[in-house]
Amino acid sequence: MSRLKKAAVTGWPVDHSRSPVIHGYWLKKYGIEGSYVARAVPPETAFSFYRDFAGSGLVGCNVTVPHKEVAARACDILDEAAQAMGAANTLWLDDDGRLHGSNTDGLGFLGNLDQQAPGWDRKAGSAVVLGAGGAARAIVWALLERKFTTVHIVNRTLQKARDIQETFGSQTIAHSWDNLGKILDNASVLVNTTALGMTGKDPLRVDLSPLPVSALVTDIVYVPVETELLKQARQRGNPVVDGLGMLLHQAVPGFEKWFGRQPEVDETVRDLVLKDMGVAP
Repeated sequence: MSRLKKAAVTGWPVDHSRSPVIHGYWLKKYGIEGSYVARAVPPETAFSFYRDFAGSGLVGCNVTVPHKEVAARACDILDEAAQAMGAANTLWLDDDGRLHGSNTDGLGFLGNLDQQAPGWDRKAGSAVVLGAGGAARAIVWALLERKFTTVHIVNRTLQKARDIQETFGSQTIAHSWDNLGKILDNASVLVNTTALGMTGKDPLRVDLSPLPVSALVTDIVYVPVETELLKQARQRGNPVVDGLGMLLHQAVPGFEKWFGRQPEVDETVRDLVLKDMGVAP
């Protein structure tokens, strides 16, 4: 009889996470004997928890705020994305007990756009990324993977944007927020990676008038599912993609590593997450 594989989402706090809904659905769909739960890890014990992960009883885990950087430092092996971002959101143990770390946020971003807007990167020209936090790093990495020629990073604190520019090199350009209007006119993709526009946060105020109507607009915020940025873009005729799919697609690599099956992001799992959020599908 095979040992029941257990995985979890870890962070502080974790009660808000929708990951158990996603992975629980896939476990049931594919008839896999496994479990996926939420495990709160206090900040003061986070490094030791990940460093001694073999003793956790888990085959792997997701990592959410504020532990992604700590988890990366605790890993024995990091993939290219996690190294570039200095943060890991997906961990697993290999047969030798070594802890591997990956950052799947960028892959989730790409998977979402590939599914919802096929061909979106066919003319990979100039992209504009709003924000300069950990999510922005993942998006910049993803856009460069898809051969965008220039990625503009726009942030209220210019130095944070410059820090990302220093990481990713000459194809990235840092800007202060007041320079946004000057760079939108040539953009083929606009991405919001800030928390602005999220339920309970300050609104995101962006004048989209310089943006070409052909440009794709996407927001990693998914509460609400249609943010004001997406609503404004949709009303003026831009193609738009919401952020919920990024959450779903970033979960795929971990599930495959832990349970040996690549899951499908289908309408059912999306509807389950929407229901868990209190939104009618």
